[in-house]
Amino acid sequence: MRWKVLTAVALAATTILTMTAAGGRDGPGERLIRVYGDLAAARGVAIVVPGSDTTVATFERRGAKPYSTPGGGAKALLAEARRLGEDPGLAVVAWLGYDVPATRSLAVAMDDAAEDGAAALRETIAGLAGKRVTLLCHSYGSVVCAKAVRGTAVADMAVYGSPGLTVDHARELGGVRLWAGLGSADGIRNVPNVRIGPFGFGKDPTEPSFGAHRFVTGGAGHSDYLRPGSESLRNLTLIALGRVSEVSRVR
Repeated sequence: MRWKVLTAVALAATTILTMTAAGGRDGPGERLIRVYGDLAAARGVAIVVPGSDTTVATFERRGAKPYSTPGGGAKALLAEARRLGEDPGLAVVAWLGYDVPATRSLAVAMDDAAEDGAAALRETIAGLAGKRVTLLCHSYGSVVCAKAVRGTAVADMAVYGSPGLTVDHARELGGVRLWAGLGSADGIRNVPNVRIGPFGFGKDPTEPSFGAHRFVTGGAGHSDYLRPGSESLRNLTLIALGRVSEVSRVR
């Protein structure tokens, strides 16, 4: 119950706000949400859901690529939104609300953590009633989003660097408009798109037969989708703004 209260407080904020779960340790079990922008005044809210190896210590900075973190990516997204329009009406929630698996672990090939994270993400979405909500889901975070989105009022969901969504077609996600992108330099291309028992996440959502709207990502590597100045960042920002007719698409 404590985390539910903290989430509600976070979503009421109009400036950057940090909340962590009990324990005060860096690693599994720790939670962190930061809201960037004026949430009360925003017409739309983008929720950035990160993938494996994300911790509080790497929430805003990771080596020379701060934009590859949930906090750094949220800042890049908000800056791009402001570049694209004087009044974007957008707030961004950087969301570390689940036990993120380590890349070098069996857990990263299973959906147990995603199941638990999906329940928490649905609570966050429900707290944004009256806003246009977009999910921006990176890598393992796309599995969390796929399990959370059914039955919600999310307008758009964009997945990038995804290992699969545990479904065979976009229509199985409950009617949300699905966008999918995969950079030409993203190593996730080497991960088999299979599901065998509890392992794997199934089909590649960027395959034409999956039914997603495919957006251009250029030569993005696995951690480059929110890099300032990139086509992938521009497209993800346009999706978050609801300006979908301007998104450059894979033909």
